[in-house]
This record gives sequence, structure tokens and C-alpha cells, in this order.
Amino acid sequence: MSNNAQNDATARQDAAAPAREELRVPVPGGELAVSRWPADTPGAPVVLALHGITANGLSWAHVAHHLARRVTLVAPDLRGRGRSGHLPGPYGIAAHADDMAAVVDALGVGRVVLAGHSMGAFAAAVTAVRHTHLPAALVLVDGGVGFPVPAGLDPDELITSVIGPAMRRLSMTFCDRDAYRAFWQEHPAFAASWSPWVDAYIQRDLVGEEPELRSCCSLEAVRTDGVDQLREEVSCAVHRLPLPAVLLWAERGLMDEPQGLYDEQRLASAGLNPHLVRTRLVPGTNHYTIIIGDEGARVVAQHLLAAAGVTETAGPGGTPSR
Repeated sequence: MSNNAQNDATARQDAAAPAREELRVPVPGGELAVSRWPADTPGAPVVLALHGITANGLSWAHVAHHLARRVTLVAPDLRGRGRSGHLPGPYGIAAHADDMAAVVDALGVGRVVLAGHSMGAFAAAVTAVRHTHLPAALVLVDGGVGFPVPAGLDPDELITSVIGPAMRRLSMTFCDRDAYRAFWQEHPAFAASWSPWVDAYIQRDLVGEEPELRSCCSLEAVRTDGVDQLREEVSCAVHRLPLPAVLLWAERGLMDEPQGLYDEQRLASAGLNPHLVRTRLVPGTNHYTIIIGDEGARVVAQHLLAAAGVTETAGPGGTPSR
């Protein structure tokens, strides 16, 4: 996309999108950067949304568009990512859960709809287990359900096999922001779903100066959190939830391959309690487009509104929601 076209698209997005606020919340070791898209109505329900392992809070921006100010969406940059990239360890899923409790306490919003995508879904489940007073509802998006680690396989090797391309990006440098945009536009999972929301999300990841821009994600944080997902306390949190949850799963995988992280057989083998976790396929989505693509973001927003007890009326731009 040319710079002019990109600017025009961004202007159209800004005109339609809810206003985003940038907050700083004190947590151990410093401050957590938090994006908030406020609702039109004071006292509206609050959704606290957790992003994936190398992402940032702006990965939820397209979902915010479809929520259309009917709820307040709060999406932190998790410790070691985005504008919270400077925060030191200890890392790990429990640390994220405790940071989320600090966010809710600092904002004074009471109980929230907890949502998480990918690693964020594991963190949301652990948050619900560790801080049972926080969630009013729980929505997991293509994550949160773990599987046993094959015997003899090193956890670091397993994590690299699953998110290797994402981890390799963390040690790359880019000459300018256009080069980083081109890098992502060539990604098979992103290629058909590029938008101003995606562009803002990936650009938030960059730090440094040209010609040596790099990802702000802490490799130590990514590695620690990735291995931590394999521990029983984290991978089995979904079996110990204090309230029912819905799991929305993508049809396709991280590289838009036909095999996604989940399928009917894998979910059946996970031994989920159907009264505790309801599973729903989101057809035509991959691991990323389930929240950054238009159809995926719309479906996720619908489930968040239902979890918040909000009746849908009209979607963004006055279009009736389906």
C-alpha cells in the first residue's frame, strides 16, 4: 500500500473507530501501558482483553471497531511487549495474571469480561483461577487449551517449532517502517486481511532508530511465557475455571495452513467439561485473522457483547449486526 493510500485508509479508520485512550498503570517494576476504548454509556460493562505472545494491545483494535462503544474495551500491552516492553521480569503467565488484577484495581471497574487470544487466553484462564473475584465472564480465542508435551521433547524446542517465525522476528532489524510493513504484508496469515488496524498494531511493535528498527518484544519474556504455557498449572487452568467460558477457535493455523491449533478431534481429546467450556468454530479464519480480520473480529465482538449481557442493535456505521 502506498503512503498516500495508507494515510487515506487511516483517516477513514480514525473517523469510524472509537477514540482510544492511552493509560499507564503501576505494576511491580514500573508501569504497564494500557489501551482503552471507552463506551458511550458511563457504567457500561468492561472487557479486559489479553493479546498473544509477541503481540500488543492494538491487536484488539478491529474488535473494538465492532464493539462500537457498546462496552469499554481495555487492552494492555503485556509485560515485555509493546509500550510495556521495558518492564523487567519475573515473566510468566502468573505474572501476567497478577498484572491484570492490578489493572482492574487501578481502573476501579469491578468485575470484567475477561478475554484472551492465543497466549493471552492462557493468561486469562490463569487470571480467572488466581483472582476469582475479577471475571464476570470469560472468552478464550484460539488459545487456553493445552495438550501434553510429548515425552523427551525439550520445551524450548517445542515452543520454537510452534512460534519459530515469530521468535526469529525478534532478532531482526528493519531499515524503516515501510520495510516492517512489507515484512508483515508477505506473511501468509496477514496477506489477505491487511487494514489500518493491522498497520497500527504492527507499527506499535517497533522501537529504535532507522536504519536499525527492531521489535520491542523481550525475547526472554517470550521464551519464559512460551515454556510456562506447558506447565500443568497453566495448561490445566481451563479445567479449573471458577465460571463457564466459551472457546472460539480458528479453522486455520499460524501460517494460514489448513491445520489450525485446534480441531474437533483435538478438542475432544482435551477432555473439556462441556458445561464449563463451550467451543465454537469461527470458519474461514486463521490464528491471527480471528481477531484482526473483519469477519473474525465481528464474531469475537458478538461473543464479547453476549458475555457482557449487551443486546446488539446496530454495528459500526449503522449496519445491523448479524
